[in-house]
Amino acid sequence: MMSNGQTKTDVILIGAGIMSATLGSLLKELVPDWKITVFERLAKAGEESSNEWNNAGTGHASLCELNYTVEKPDGSIDISKAIKVNEEYQLSRQFWSYLVESKLIRNPQDFIMPVPHMSFVQGEQDVNFLRKRFETMSANPLFEGMEFSDDPDKLKQWIPLMMNDRVSNKPIAATRIESGTDVNFGALTRLLFAHLKSKNVDIKFKQNVDDIKRAADGSWDLKVRNVDTGAVERHTAKFVFIGGGGGSLHLLQKSGIPEGKGIGGFPVSGLFMVCQKPEIVAKHHAKVYGKASVGAPPMSVPHLDTRFIDNKQSLLFGPFAGFSPKFLKFGSMMDLITSVKPHNLVTMMAAGVKNASLTTYLIKQVMLSKEQRMEELREFVPDAKSEDWDLLVAGQRVQIIKDTAAGKGILQFGTEVINAADGSIAALLGASPGASTAVSVMLEVIGKCFPQHIKAWEPKIKEMIPSYGESLLNNPDLVHQIHTSTSRTLGLNRELQPAK
Repeated sequence: MMSNGQTKTDVILIGAGIMSATLGSLLKELVPDWKITVFERLAKAGEESSNEWNNAGTGHASLCELNYTVEKPDGSIDISKAIKVNEEYQLSRQFWSYLVESKLIRNPQDFIMPVPHMSFVQGEQDVNFLRKRFETMSANPLFEGMEFSDDPDKLKQWIPLMMNDRVSNKPIAATRIESGTDVNFGALTRLLFAHLKSKNVDIKFKQNVDDIKRAADGSWDLKVRNVDTGAVERHTAKFVFIGGGGGSLHLLQKSGIPEGKGIGGFPVSGLFMVCQKPEIVAKHHAKVYGKASVGAPPMSVPHLDTRFIDNKQSLLFGPFAGFSPKFLKFGSMMDLITSVKPHNLVTMMAAGVKNASLTTYLIKQVMLSKEQRMEELREFVPDAKSEDWDLLVAGQRVQIIKDTAAGKGILQFGTEVINAADGSIAALLGASPGASTAVSVMLEVIGKCFPQHIKAWEPKIKEMIPSYGESLLNNPDLVHQIHTSTSRTLGLNRELQPAK
């Protein structure tokens, strides 16, 4: 609807990634008559952080990520973060199942496949840690079915590619849980936007949101520029969600909301080694996570993943961290500098001082040669040959920098929703576990931004996500029921054929 040269809409979603796709899909089920418009500066949906080649978040469910479990001074294992992330992932599985059952997504195999999740360690200290972690986690209904082994013969059955030619006098061990998944978030994003388009959601590509300002009536005015022609349009909405990945921080700053003050961003790039040779890919069927090296940031935990992309299996190993001042893979070299404002300058400077060792680590990572990267891969695959693996530049991740009770300029690892007090605008900042917890994060946005509607919407939310509002941790029967039903609907019980 045009008014005074402006197009009015109910909801504007900035960025055509998994977050906007999820929020749009939830809102279309809750209030089908709301008019939703999406702006994306690239030519297609899911081309930045959500793209399958740009993210390592391929089903984060805390089944194998060792950095989600911490050994406390008394030797016990704190699994509270693992529980939180797993419960959030279960919400995603329920919503995806609802979409499949409602025929809004036809074929779940287009975006989700069963792949065992494993943790792998070497050395007596880490083997003891993994054993204690296994004992703590396997007693919890969320992690039912986890196995532990320090028997090399058993490990040869689980991970033949990793055990081949392995020469070590150190003890080794692994945990394995068969109910893990590989999620292609690029494919899921495209499926969700195809569904939204069929529901008359206006999805505008090659449109860059240049500015965002609050209008006198409390709504938001957006200045939107066509990337190809330079033509500018004005759009207004009562609610705006900024889900533009690394680009969210700049737009949050332009909105001027006080909640966005004092927040900075630190970009980290990622690289992976990729193998697509069928004879090698066929020897490995798992996501295997190791332990990060000393001094490495949490997002640099090495892992060797079976991935399903474009209907074929690949192996990805990494990530190797790197540094670029860009906030997006297709961003500007000025992104970091232009994000520094008077209100976050002290916070950013404090972060620079506190994270000097991280900066040094990232510079060293950037300088690695292919052969040096291959040496790291050989810790996982002893007989890996350079000619079988290619280097892939993945997406950019922007970690949040903010002042917390722990001090000024604290670098945060995780995702965070920043919203105006009146709920009229919300932005998503941060990175991993990101995509896997998209449904949980978007339910948080809905709860913070539409509190007046929650009571009326709750029955529909519970229809889509049966465990909504309930703790799975204290309800083993509900865990089992949800796991059984979502596995059936999403086709995760089938036996997979070896890679062709």
